[in-house]
Amino acid sequence: MQWDLARLSEECEAQLRAIRAGRVAPQLARGEVLRELEERYRFDAPQALDDVAADVVALLARGILHPAHTRYFGLFVPGVRFSSVVADLITASINPQIGGWFHSPAGVELEEHTLRFLLRALGFDPDASAAHFTSGGSEANLTAALSALAHAHPETATRGVRALDRQPLIFVSREAHHSLWKVARHMGLGTDAVRAIETDERFRMRVDALREQLAREKPFLIVATAGTTAAGAIDPLEEIADVCAEHGIWLHVDAAWGGAAVLSPQLKPHLRGIERADSIACDAHKWLSVAMGAGMFFTRRPEALARAFEVEASYVPRAAEPEPDFYRASLQWSRRFIGLKVFLALAELGAAGLAAQLEQQTALGDRLRDALRTRGWEIVNDTPFPLVCFRRDGVDSAELVRRVVADGNHWISHAIVGGTHSVARACITNHETTADDVDSLAEAITQFSPWSGGLSARRSSREDPAG
Repeated sequence: MQWDLARLSEECEAQLRAIRAGRVAPQLARGEVLRELEERYRFDAPQALDDVAADVVALLARGILHPAHTRYFGLFVPGVRFSSVVADLITASINPQIGGWFHSPAGVELEEHTLRFLLRALGFDPDASAAHFTSGGSEANLTAALSALAHAHPETATRGVRALDRQPLIFVSREAHHSLWKVARHMGLGTDAVRAIETDERFRMRVDALREQLAREKPFLIVATAGTTAAGAIDPLEEIADVCAEHGIWLHVDAAWGGAAVLSPQLKPHLRGIERADSIACDAHKWLSVAMGAGMFFTRRPEALARAFEVEASYVPRAAEPEPDFYRASLQWSRRFIGLKVFLALAELGAAGLAAQLEQQTALGDRLRDALRTRGWEIVNDTPFPLVCFRRDGVDSAELVRRVVADGNHWISHAIVGGTHSVARACITNHETTADDVDSLAEAITQFSPWSGGLSARRSSREDPAG
């Protein structure tokens, strides 16, 4: 039976409408879906693809946490624009291999064009830099660390870390993304190679603490963060860049979330100094409303990138003139056409349109802060981005989050920031979220707080979907 794309589109649209009118979080017990699948799909006979696809869409509609919901205020998983759906449909249908220019000249150069635009936005010279798409920020951070190691210790490209007479070190903020500890493991350095630098009252890396640590030992890589996951903090990029320049150390900026701000004239000044980084990680699938995964890696040191990844493969055709072969300077070999969704987002809205979208979400973040302060909540974090960490004396933040999520109409998360602050965390990630959605969240936070009257009678007896 031929696949009915129109029917599937109708099913998706219907379920999307249902998602936005229903619960944000699923109500499923562990193993419930697996039992259903074991009953319905034994794979002992063919089934009509139309029916199976519709079944999967319905299953996902009731069985996942929904970032497409305008009252999802959770992690950096945005609602996506339709252009991203179109991009993934084209990519899956045509299935280009982007690893080598010879295999997909149009696809490679479309990605190259998109990346060159973003390099300029970051303050890099596209003719003297290198960039490629990644699966996400973790891959981009690993790429940065491998490039930095090859730059500081070229012998490791052939002999590995055994060629060194001391432990290679990585300095990060205490609020840095935990992928960096994984990076140390992947590289064979071990997590003991990571030094967590203390943060200030705004949860930013303390430059004085960084200098104190440098007086004791020298790393091959310092990682600053532009938009920490828990609190949205932006490390003092210019001051850290000064330190790196003084000591000749590679500076990587993990801007997986916050890097998109360079597209906004209003927000870009908050990232002043990012243009001095040796490398940058940024995820379009965090704040540019494109589907996962669409990570990006940028570097001003293409020679170090090549030293870390350069390979020759006799079975890959080589031209007389150099070509942009992404497989030669990245972790991936076979590569999906990741960049198309970013290209379409830029083409559909233009840079100004994307900037307006970021600024609208930022304004909603300010609205939420004001609404919570008015209701007596303490705003714990200090960020220009739409991420609000809040607490109140006498209120168990984790319990508050559990109750809000259990109600099903909003989704927020719990976090520990600064090592000791237990906070509730709300982040605006959906470009369709409105002021009404934000006001509704502020009211729900008040309604479900432990000190509000009559709460115990409203507590849900259903299994906690956030547990």
